[in-house]
Amino acid sequence: MKTTTFETSSHASSNVNGQWLRSYYFARAAVSLIWIAAAVTAGAANPVAAAVLFIFYPTWDAAANFMDAYRNGGIKCNPSQSVNAVLSLMTTIAIAVALTHSMNAVLGVFGGWAVVSGLLQLATGVRRWKSYGAQWAMILSGAQSALAGAFFIKQATGASPHGIIDVVPYVAFGAFYFLISGIWLVVTAARRRKV
Repeated sequence: MKTTTFETSSHASSNVNGQWLRSYYFARAAVSLIWIAAAVTAGAANPVAAAVLFIFYPTWDAAANFMDAYRNGGIKCNPSQSVNAVLSLMTTIAIAVALTHSMNAVLGVFGGWAVVSGLLQLATGVRRWKSYGAQWAMILSGAQSALAGAFFIKQATGASPHGIIDVVPYVAFGAFYFLISGIWLVVTAARRRKV
C-alpha cells in the first residue's frame, strides 16, 4: 500500500512538473520572439533601445533559470540552472560595463555568456532526459549556443562594427528550440494519456 501511494504521488508530481516545463518552454519562446521584434525595430534604429535589450536578455535568462530550478526541486537540486542564473546576472553587469566601451565589447561579453550558458543548458537537458524525455531540442540548443558564442567572440575581435542585429539569429534559434521542446512535451503527454 505504501508503494502504491508513493507511486501515485510520484506520478502526480511528475505531471505537475511536466506541465510547468511545457509552460516554461512556451514562455521562453514567446519572450524571445518579442525580443526579436523589438530588436529589429527599435533596437536597430536606437542605440538606447539596443542597450536596454542587450541588458534585458541575460536578466530574463537569469530569472527564468532561477524560477525553473525553484519549481523543479529547488536550487540545490538543479546545479546547472543555478549556476546559469548566477552567470546570467553577472553577464548583465558585464554587458552594462561593456556598453560604456563599444558594441563589439558587448558582443564579446554576450558571446562568452552564450558559450558557458549553452553548455549549462546542454547539461540540464541531459539530466532531464530520463524524467521528461523530449530534451533533444534543448541539448541541440545548448550545443548551438556554445558554437554561436564562439563565433560572436571571433566577430567581436574584428575591426568591423557590430550591433544587436548580429544576435537576432541566435535568439531566433533559441525561440525555435524552446517552441519545439514545448510542443514535443505536449505530444508526449497526449500519447501517454492514450496508453
